[in-house]
Amino acid sequence: MRVLLAGGGTAGHTSPLLATADALRRLDPDVEVTCLGTPRGLENKVVPAAGYPLRLVPPVPLPRKPGKDLALVPARLRAAVKAALDVIDEVRPDVVVGYGGYVSMPAYVAARRRKLPLVVHEQNALPGIANKFGARRATRVAVSFPDTPLKKAEYVGLPIRRMISTLDRPALRDEARAFFGLDPDLPTLVVTGGSQGARRLNQAVSGAAAALGAAGVQVLHVVGPNGASDPSWSTPAPTGVPYVVEPFVERMDLALAAADVMVCRSGASSVVEASASGVPAVFVPLPIGNGEQALNAKPVVEAGGALLVEDAAFTADYVAETVPTLFAEPGRLATMGAAAAHLVPRDADERLARIIQDVAR
Repeated sequence: MRVLLAGGGTAGHTSPLLATADALRRLDPDVEVTCLGTPRGLENKVVPAAGYPLRLVPPVPLPRKPGKDLALVPARLRAAVKAALDVIDEVRPDVVVGYGGYVSMPAYVAARRRKLPLVVHEQNALPGIANKFGARRATRVAVSFPDTPLKKAEYVGLPIRRMISTLDRPALRDEARAFFGLDPDLPTLVVTGGSQGARRLNQAVSGAAAALGAAGVQVLHVVGPNGASDPSWSTPAPTGVPYVVEPFVERMDLALAAADVMVCRSGASSVVEASASGVPAVFVPLPIGNGEQALNAKPVVEAGGALLVEDAAFTADYVAETVPTLFAEPGRLATMGAAAAHLVPRDADERLARIIQDVAR
């Protein structure tokens, strides 16, 4: 069986793609997986590192407002579709799988022209333009969150890496905290803004460093590659309690194992990885886009597994007032973690892989 997986740009697309690829390989060691991306996405690093061949097509941004970029979309799409057709003719996949974003639209069009079966996976609770288009033509449509408004949607969950889906946090906690240079016994806050970091989160948490230290809360703060160059975030004033700053974390399983509470955006991967691991979270949705991040977090928040804070309200004062209070209630944190862990499927990678196998046959 030959499979073409189309998705890239950020970890939000590449992480579920790679989790699916690994699941396909576990189910069938002879499967031939090829990944499709663009020259400027994260896939150029993570896909080859995972051992999968990567083919590239030109990116086709889909602007939400009228303007010059919107006028250029038809020409860009034609070029990208031609490149995708060339890849399909070379790879000759039995099925094309798309995860949305810049890469998927040309893959969907090319799959239709070659009359190939198509599987669409939508990461967010509110689908993007590419997957709305692809879902109308797909053989099967899988979604990460219940009630995602896509035609033919099947709720399977979000494929996540096995290092996280099989994570035993209590068993790994001491190793994880030692790995990051944290105290093994102190309450621990982990902060991450995703693969690129998040300015609002960096400003608010670093601004509350003194209050967190006074409450005895140590911090693992993943500031992102750009945030590492800002001294106000990368070197907060010492408090006597560990405050570890990292530009990027490869071992997210260890970061989750170290955490008692996590502060993060509510992209699909962040929501599902924290929830599946049973980590109580404070979700701060990105204030741009179509509102999908708030919707991603909604089921976990309603189940009592997390707090939701608007971006503008997430300030240093909010962190100083709210986070130490959470740590002062260990029973509440245990209840939040259990509520989150029971909400999301951990086997979405294999569920999606089996759908792909069925469609390919």
